[in-house]
Amino acid sequence: MAAPLRPFRLRGRGSPRKFGVAAGSLRGLLRKGCQLLQLPLAGSRLCLYEDGTELSDSYFRALPPDTELVLLGPGETWRGCATDITGLLAVFSKQQEAVVAAARALLSGERAPGRQKLLADLIHNLSENILAEDKGDDEKWFEGLQSRFKNKSSYMRYSCESRIRSYMKEVSSFISNVDPTARDAYKGIMDLMSDKLKSVKYNGCYFDRREEAAARLCTAEGWFSCQGPFDSADCPCKHSINPYSNRESRILFSTWNLDHIIEKKRAVIPELAEAVKTRDGREVNWEYFYQLLFTVDNLKLVHIACHKKTNHNLSCDKSKIYRKRKQNHKIS
Repeated sequence: MAAPLRPFRLRGRGSPRKFGVAAGSLRGLLRKGCQLLQLPLAGSRLCLYEDGTELSDSYFRALPPDTELVLLGPGETWRGCATDITGLLAVFSKQQEAVVAAARALLSGERAPGRQKLLADLIHNLSENILAEDKGDDEKWFEGLQSRFKNKSSYMRYSCESRIRSYMKEVSSFISNVDPTARDAYKGIMDLMSDKLKSVKYNGCYFDRREEAAARLCTAEGWFSCQGPFDSADCPCKHSINPYSNRESRILFSTWNLDHIIEKKRAVIPELAEAVKTRDGREVNWEYFYQLLFTVDNLKLVHIACHKKTNHNLSCDKSKIYRKRKQNHKIS
């Protein structure tokens, strides 16, 4: 009695096109496949698309319906689905548009979630325009932004400046919690911090790939890496992003946090207010607090999934809160 027909998805090596073929035996499937793809029956064989395992009669009988298979002609080899990706990457530098088109063709018929994500990520990354800087060279990147931004770096600087400005506003708004007798001194420190921030353009260079100072937070061509939880040297998930690459990455980057290691609201600002209140003739080391609030001495870039919302339980260095007053020596 003939085995019942079972459906399979069949394709040739190097072709994204897939065919539905039904057969009850390995020999029958091989014969139909060779006729369909115009390959000689002698020397041809079938293997799994997933990992390149060559089929035997017993293996064939154990396959579930709709398994994806590759038909190989004489002398052809297949190492699994990675072969497709390897082939795409091999020609990427010279045929980027063709690679994207081929990846989309593969994705259109792909059902396995893992391979779908792999191909989707590949298409996303190959569609990048990292090196483009001016609006005219990558207009899609600027969609949704104000027309005043003419290049990517100017927007990224503005984005960083906005974050730093928001920190300064938090320092200013805390003045209502400062002891009334110390508010004038607290305001004086705010003015010093504000003047310094203005002089360095609110540290907007941290996100500007063209500025040498940005090297502390990013690598070449604007790549940024998550610096992980505050108590870990590296991000466990190895998050990285290049907001200069495309519009989607630019929007996603806005969800990343500049995380204060010694916490701004719980530790730094209250400690500053207390230092002003209890200074007792001592000079508050406002530049130390400035570094904690506004610079990468205490700020690190963190993917939102790695941003710990719990108390870091870290405090300011008590030895740096005050500094010696400068002595003015009179010449008699």
